[in-house]
Amino acid sequence: MLPMPSSAKASRDLLDVLIRAGLIAVLVLFCFRIFHPFLNVMLWSMILAVTLYPLQRRLRLKGRLGGRDGRIATLIILITIIILLVPIYLLSASIVESVDKALDMVRSDTFHIRPPAESVATWPLVGKPVHDSWLQASTDMTSLVQKFMPQIRSSALVLLGKLTNLGVDLLVFIAALIIAGIFMAYGESGTRSAKEIATRLSGPQKGPQIAMLCTATIRAVAQGVVGIAFIQMLLVGVAFVIQGIPGAGLLALAVLLLGIMQLPATLITIPVIIYVFSSEGASTATIVFAVYVFIAGLADNVLKPLLLGRGVDVPMPVVLIGALGGMVSNGVIGLFIGPVVLAVGYQLFWQWVRDSPGGGPDSPLPR
Repeated sequence: MLPMPSSAKASRDLLDVLIRAGLIAVLVLFCFRIFHPFLNVMLWSMILAVTLYPLQRRLRLKGRLGGRDGRIATLIILITIIILLVPIYLLSASIVESVDKALDMVRSDTFHIRPPAESVATWPLVGKPVHDSWLQASTDMTSLVQKFMPQIRSSALVLLGKLTNLGVDLLVFIAALIIAGIFMAYGESGTRSAKEIATRLSGPQKGPQIAMLCTATIRAVAQGVVGIAFIQMLLVGVAFVIQGIPGAGLLALAVLLLGIMQLPATLITIPVIIYVFSSEGASTATIVFAVYVFIAGLADNVLKPLLLGRGVDVPMPVVLIGALGGMVSNGVIGLFIGPVVLAVGYQLFWQWVRDSPGGGPDSPLPR
């Protein structure tokens, strides 16, 4: 039997490589399609597990609960869910109360709008239509509502859909917490697996460093962005509920979203303070409320250096783009996941740039 020519052998080897690569690509594609519906939940679970794992390790070292990871993780997740149910209940109660008040005002015909000032009609471009609509609303609200009923109905349906999606996202978040508890119960093996994967991808020297970089970035962003926004929501929301602000739950949720998007909470707190003074006047209670809410709206300026400064520094534009992009692509859950994922990608990118031949091993990451 004559030996196979070298060119024919090379062609056959290339064909074998292409067939194997194609089969692997098909397998990866099918695995991704099967796993894709659970991608957000698993990402969120991993972020929560990485963020909460130091607390579990601290409790285990202190010898509490028999030092068993499963028992400690279960307790942490149960306490976290209970803490979350309080603002969720307040938010739901506030929404129901606001809707009931609005319906009562409409039924009793006690809702009246002051007529506009004549200067409104002199506004450029929009002055005349705004003045006419405002005047009609102050004199004949019923006909104005009937005129815009199609738009009101469509807007109400959109709002109802958003609230439904928010409820689904809350259930997904609780499910992610439970899965995170399972991850934490196997925290030691999970840590070893992460280092093994990073080592396989980047080598034995850089692999563990990259795994530690990803872990530090996740914890820094989760604590310094999402954690601060949640604390600020609680501080402001409790004051809104005690003061009886209409829609207190929705306003507290808006504070949370603004905090994640790195926007000042004063965009909510200052209008609320103005509303309280205009409706209730200046008294000891309203002054105390105004001072407390104003300080709570600025609490992130004190908390950020304490929490965000731990681990690694991530530029605020990266967090903002991650929050907005995550919210557009994946809704409320994406608002939380986006900053963390983009921050990890940012750190890995600059780690790769730093390790380039021209960068040098000691080049600092950009601030």
